[in-house]
Amino acid sequence: MCFPHAGGAASAFLPLSRALGGHLDVLAVQYPGRQDRRREEPYGSIAAHADALAEAMVPLTGGTYALFGHSMGAVLAYETARRLVDAGRPGPCRVFLSGRGAPSPLPSVHDRLGGDREILTAVRGLGGTGHLVLDDPELLAMVMPALRADYGALGAYHWNGGSPLAAPVTVLIGDADPVVAVEEAAAWHDHTTGDFDLRILPGGHFYLDDRTDEVRDIITTSLLVAGSTA
Repeated sequence: MCFPHAGGAASAFLPLSRALGGHLDVLAVQYPGRQDRRREEPYGSIAAHADALAEAMVPLTGGTYALFGHSMGAVLAYETARRLVDAGRPGPCRVFLSGRGAPSPLPSVHDRLGGDREILTAVRGLGGTGHLVLDDPELLAMVMPALRADYGALGAYHWNGGSPLAAPVTVLIGDADPVVAVEEAAAWHDHTTGDFDLRILPGGHFYLDDRTDEVRDIITTSLLVAGSTA
């Protein structure tokens, strides 16, 4: 199961899904407030969002599965996995956390944005949303509600303790990511009792757009090493 970034939609994982075709069955979360769910109210907190995701995923936990989350999606993948295990459901065989530092008691400085102008500046700096969207008033009006809700949720999110994951974790970041330092990514090690692997790839925050084949190989190799057929 793949979890998109802030302001992102399930379609963000289309290239990776195609690359993994024939190897794995790939599902991607479509958050409310965008694309075919654009008329639905987006979640205003990470906790509420993760609660809903965990509930929706219960039917999928009867078999072997893995989670992949990018940026905000990494936080949601982590919190969803925690909720599933706390509810007595089988946990994921592996969790892939991309483009995000480990959670801490205080929100990341990069998430505490004061309004639309700061959000748009941050989004432009990360490069994940095309300038054609950001420069078109009509398209921008369509994506801003989701961006406001997602960044508001991230700005209020803080880690509240609890047991680490038992699942092995693979963390992936770009070597030129402007908002995630290597040491912040490496700190995910403290949030699992399982195997931990940190992969640093060339690129910025959205390195996976240009490194799809490498990410595919990391995912498939990691799952094969674990003896998984997720």
